[in-house]
Amino acid sequence: QVQLVESGGGLVQAGGSLRLSCAASGRTFSSYSMGWFRQAPGKEREKVASISASGGSTSYAVSVKGRFTISRDNAKNTVYLQMNSLKPEDTAVYYCAASRRGWLNPDYWGQGTQVIVSS
Repeated sequence: QVQLVESGGGLVQAGGSLRLSCAASGRTFSSYSMGWFRQAPGKEREKVASISASGGSTSYAVSVKGRFTISRDNAKNTVYLQMNSLKPEDTAVYYCAASRRGWLNPDYWGQGTQVIVSS
């Protein structure tokens, strides 16, 4: 069992930055790929970024590439999402997820953290 707890959300002006953190419980964190998803009101949940178990491979949605950076610290059981040059359209609830089998159906989800970007 893995429990995921996100933090770092909040209100920021357009052009600003936030760093989200996701702390994982359990000793198997380093065996999971980790991802960040977001869901805006009235929209479907979308994958924003993911990182492999070792941290050696990352991927990003086109909409955030060049502005967001995902990273992980396996010694701290934590995955991060650094978000720069934020836009109002980045406003959403952000969730972290853990998966061993791809992203169609992650194994575990966090409870989410709200990000609001004002124009």
